Amino acid sequence: MTKNSKKPSKQQAPELASGPVWDWAAGHGPVTGALSATTGAFAVATTGAATGMPPGWALAVGAAGAIGHTAAGVRLRNAGRTIAARAASWLVGAGWTTWAVTNGPLTWEALGSLAAIGVGIGTSTRSTNLYEEAREEEALAAEQRAIAAELSAERREIAAEWIDRIQRVCGITVRVLAVERWETGTGFTIDAELPGGTTYDRIASHAPALSADAHLPHGCTATAGPGVHQGRTLIDVATINVLAKEETYPADYGPLSLHTGIPWGYRSNAEKIQTYLREQCALVVGPTGSGKTNMVHVILAGFARTTDVLTFVIDLNAGSAGLSWVLPALNHQPAEGEKPMRPGIDWLAGTVSEAHVMLDAVLRIGKQRKIAYQDLMARENTDLLPIGPQIPQVMLVIDEGAEILASTDRSMKGLAAKILEVIRLLRAMGIRTVLTALGSTGSVLGNIMIRREAKVRVALTGGETEGMDLGKLFPGSRGLKVEQAPFKGSGFMGTPESPVGLFKNWRILPNQIRDIVAATSERHPVLDAVSATAAGAAYTERWDADRIAWMHETGRTPVAAREVPADVDTDAGESRRGLNLSALRDPEPEPNASIEQRFQDLIDAEFGTDPEPPARPERTRLEREGLNLSALRDTGRPERESGPDWLADALAAIAGAGAAGMKPSAVADHVGRSRQAVRDALKAAAERGELIYRDNGPHSVYVHPDHA
Repeated sequence: MTKNSKKPSKQQAPELASGPVWDWAAGHGPVTGALSATTGAFAVATTGAATGMPPGWALAVGAAGAIGHTAAGVRLRNAGRTIAARAASWLVGAGWTTWAVTNGPLTWEALGSLAAIGVGIGTSTRSTNLYEEAREEEALAAEQRAIAAELSAERREIAAEWIDRIQRVCGITVRVLAVERWETGTGFTIDAELPGGTTYDRIASHAPALSADAHLPHGCTATAGPGVHQGRTLIDVATINVLAKEETYPADYGPLSLHTGIPWGYRSNAEKIQTYLREQCALVVGPTGSGKTNMVHVILAGFARTTDVLTFVIDLNAGSAGLSWVLPALNHQPAEGEKPMRPGIDWLAGTVSEAHVMLDAVLRIGKQRKIAYQDLMARENTDLLPIGPQIPQVMLVIDEGAEILASTDRSMKGLAAKILEVIRLLRAMGIRTVLTALGSTGSVLGNIMIRREAKVRVALTGGETEGMDLGKLFPGSRGLKVEQAPFKGSGFMGTPESPVGLFKNWRILPNQIRDIVAATSERHPVLDAVSATAAGAAYTERWDADRIAWMHETGRTPVAAREVPADVDTDAGESRRGLNLSALRDPEPEPNASIEQRFQDLIDAEFGTDPEPPARPERTRLEREGLNLSALRDTGRPERESGPDWLADALAAIAGAGAAGMKPSAVADHVGRSRQAVRDALKAAAERGELIYRDNGPHSVYVHPDHA
């Protein structure tokens, strides 16, 4: 065996030389305090005896120390026994020092008595310290008891008040078990036990009446939900309307995961609402002006922040919902050595043809995943494809997708069939949808596939009552009224994890969208190889120049796979199919007429044939009744291009209203037309500059330019 002669390094030296560590800033304990007092007294006595120091000096110093500690103890509000023990320690030590200076400190009698004094000082110090700690803990406990008593009194008062209110309004007597204040300070929750045979629906159906009886502010409600078991209920009472204030999207753009939830807004108690879309689809309903477009951007922001989601967007309105998430990356000019910025969404379809290409690719992805990942699911012992950064989930966001499913237009039926196939077949393979709609009507919710699969449901009301049948969107929920959420961006939301209730989404600004695209560029996952192969060139070439040229050029529409028919009104900005009337077609010359005429001329010149007899004049036909086509009428007056006939009366009424303006509903009542028709006409007039629109949520009005 060889001897290890390796010397310790400098870094190891402190470890080898380690020993007791003295904390010179620490205070004395019972042992160190007694040791310090006795050694100090012995040193003074020895020095004093050797130098002939007057014995009275030691006694004077001890008396001064006793007086000083007594004053300090009074200031610190120490107990009387603590003050007495410390003063006595000073006096006893001073007395021994005086005696030892006179008689000599190096005798056994002097050393024994000093040791006894040290033990006494240590014991008394330990005792007084324990007593002071007990006094301090008792004081804190007393303070907590006082606070608890005060809170308990407040809770008892709230409990008694609501027991009486529920008895008066709902006709049942409950027993309140607990009242918990929300941490946000905006309300409280009551945990109540129901009488036998009564469910919480009995209280939930009287939510508006309970809110009115409690004189809650507008936008605050008292909603009942299920408790820990069926015999108990939790009643959430909001006392401060947090939905009235507009909150911007949180500036924290940190990473999210599909499995831990994606925030879509906040409840009336200011708590975030988490959505879990691994197996669920979502439906977002909101009329024009309710904040639906902003909600779509909030949803896209959540998906952009995740590390296991790729977002495909279909918006047949020129792709407007997704352009804000694509253009920052397309317009980005990376510096030298900088990575190109990736768009916030992974694919954008702005035309029917591109939507077909996308949906076909999505269906191929889902079907190929079913085949290729069977071994993986077997190893993981699951029937759901394990979703993560390596195999991301595909979220298909379709703006006004519910209207596509309910449309009777032939070109939309093919899209609807593919969307329904995605919803029906690809849940386990990690492909889900988020659909939006303009209203919760029977035509939108008539499809059983939407009602069954879209378990995450949002109704943005903004005070709009038409087309907002909350009973159809949230079946089984009672007491929901549109008037409870009159603010833009507010409404009702329900998920499988949380019952339907009031909520509001954040206002996301354009600069925030750009910031999120930049912050999450390197966070987006890459489509797995199996899925990318199945999607083929339709996916890999989605950002080719010819397919995204319309995104760069102002005024250019998305490239379609077919030409625009002649009966499409392109000036109106929408494709609508009408009658292909021959009366509207320009007569086309026969393609071979000139050739036949030239051939006939050559025959006449060569053989001298007689010319053809003149054609027999057509017989004049009598006028008879037929289709009274407007295309064949000559009205004698130019077509009106500035709106319907009643618009002039509406403009005059708005001008007469002055600076206050008029709401669209008031204009509709004035001209006797439907509100939707009036909104469309007034919006077009505002775009032409004939009116000015003042956006103020439910109080928005149109004002004549003379009074703006």
